[in-house]
Amino acid sequence: MDADVLIIGGGLNGPALALALAQAGVTVCVVDARAAATRAEVGFDGRAYALALASQRLLAAVGVWPVTAQPILQVVASDGRAGEGASPFALRFDAAEIEDGAMGYMVEDRHLYAGFLAAMAREPRIALLSGETVVAQGVGEVTLASGRVLTGRLVVGCDGRGSGTAARAGIRRQGWDYGQTALVTAVAHERPHAGAAHQFFMPGGPLAILPLAGGYHSSIVWSERDAVAAQIAALDDEGFLAALRPRFGDFLGEITLAGVRFSYPLSLSLAERFVAERLALVGDAAHGVHPLAGQGLNLGLRDVAALAEVLVGAARRGEDIGAIDVLERYERWRRFDTTLMALGMDGMNRLFSNDNPLLRGVRDLGLGLVGAMPALRRLAIRQAAGLSGAQPRLLTGLRL
Repeated sequence: MDADVLIIGGGLNGPALALALAQAGVTVCVVDARAAATRAEVGFDGRAYALALASQRLLAAVGVWPVTAQPILQVVASDGRAGEGASPFALRFDAAEIEDGAMGYMVEDRHLYAGFLAAMAREPRIALLSGETVVAQGVGEVTLASGRVLTGRLVVGCDGRGSGTAARAGIRRQGWDYGQTALVTAVAHERPHAGAAHQFFMPGGPLAILPLAGGYHSSIVWSERDAVAAQIAALDDEGFLAALRPRFGDFLGEITLAGVRFSYPLSLSLAERFVAERLALVGDAAHGVHPLAGQGLNLGLRDVAALAEVLVGAARRGEDIGAIDVLERYERWRRFDTTLMALGMDGMNRLFSNDNPLLRGVRDLGLGLVGAMPALRRLAIRQAAGLSGAQPRLLTGLRL
């Protein structure tokens, strides 16, 4: 047996799970299709993640934190149209209201992945196979393109929405396309962002302006209808900025492009099962949600925390960690939360991504009411920070 757990996918969830398990005595092999050196050498390109406070605590618990990051001190959500400014009924969340420090952190992909690489290199129970792909899969084993066969008690798919791990196990997916495309980049701006994240809801889709470390750069996640997004993506940099400026506004002064431009189609996707015989799915391999609340990675890290706690607890009781009854504990723990979050993001996107006057009035009223009720506002802040409900130990900052 090569390791207790074989993790397919070395993005972010895979390494997080590997560290959590290895630090509790479980041996792990991580198969990453991308060469580690290639990812580690990437310079600033604007790709970043919004980490909820609970997710940051998990990273601290597994030895990845601190990394270069920007605390999120305020979140402003508003409704409006491009060039017309935001509705007066903006909803503002302030980290000072929850007395837990920042609500979350913005972390660039390059810094976060480098932190995972360094932490995995310090852990003798983790074997990282970079530049390797899985071409076949059996119960408790995978075959690599190089011809090597790996065996373990459990295979975990952390290989994204197009999960080959899930497909080879016969696990189907349900969901639908949003008819929207996300345009992602980074901008530099004249005025400091002061740690504030902005979500501007427009008829074509939301625009997220997310603060990056240093004070004068922000990550952009701009959702638009497919046809419009395709036209914008085809523009040169100046044309792209000309399209962005009326939506972005001038509250941060003049903006210039500072990162590489990316685009990807948006959809909702849920695996029909999160587990099978000696197999479990984590993160986007199990569920893909709309990015409007930046919850994709946070949901994946909740999966990591729950699965690690289930597996380590089972191992300490002398149970077989790959047994289906053990894996079903993980599925029961995570299935409802992920489905609820996916449908919640779906409903919010449908409510806000339109120009219906009646719905516009309802959502503006809703934003205004939440903003005017301190108790409800604090509840929403704690929810966004990942601090509500029963928490796996790792999300509270405690090791297993």
